Amino acid sequence: MDKKPIFSIKDMNLFYGDFHALKNINMDIYKGDVTAFIGPSGCGKSTFIKSLNRMNDLIEGCKIKGKILFRGDNIYKKYDVNELRKKVGMVFQKPNPFPMSIYDNITFGPKTHGIKNKTKLDSIVEESLKDVGLWKDVKDRLHKSALSLSGGQQQRLCIARTIAINPEVILMDEPTSALDPISTLKIEELIAKLKKEFSIIIVTHNMQQAHRISDKTAFFLLGEMIEFDETKKIFSKAKDKKTQDYIEGKFG
Repeated sequence: MDKKPIFSIKDMNLFYGDFHALKNINMDIYKGDVTAFIGPSGCGKSTFIKSLNRMNDLIEGCKIKGKILFRGDNIYKKYDVNELRKKVGMVFQKPNPFPMSIYDNITFGPKTHGIKNKTKLDSIVEESLKDVGLWKDVKDRLHKSALSLSGGQQQRLCIARTIAINPEVILMDEPTSALDPISTLKIEELIAKLKKEFSIIIVTHNMQQAHRISDKTAFFLLGEMIEFDETKKIFSKAKDKKTQDYIEGKFG
């Protein structure tokens, strides 16, 4: 394991106008871990994950204090946003394939970053689709619309699209909440496979999912990170009573 964290968050506070949405977040995230963020709705999990690749830049009145270091560099100081989003990809709650062919969905990112060679692009498409277990299903219809795929397939395509530009980190904001149980299981199996190559940070409402797939878990409540530890410790002997109560289903 890398001794240095891939992300280091120091005294981070986030405001939407006057609303103090995230309070004094301190956390180190390491390569090769699946890190899960759990907590009730509206407690700051999605706000936090979106700040790791500056998606919150798009929200008016959003202000961040403190530091978010990626590989030692402060992403909110002189950091090229396009470069950051190439290294830190994002998969959203609802599958959002572009309204174009399966092939064009995968090659969109690589082309944006200057890859024009067709052989190279073909290879990226095949490798990315194989990585997410979609290649056999779609190899004969790469030039059909991505919107013709089922919900679970669309979400795997969105993950393939993210890994096509070879990021270091994949952020996943509730990637299975819109999917049926079988598709959810496939995505979870995929996460277990992808963590060998990528660091994965996942927001989930599903505590069993966090327990099954993550190495570390952070519990958020009302904009504060209450506890952050190895997943097995969080679920077996949480230090904070609020964490324990949430995991036991006493509120949520």
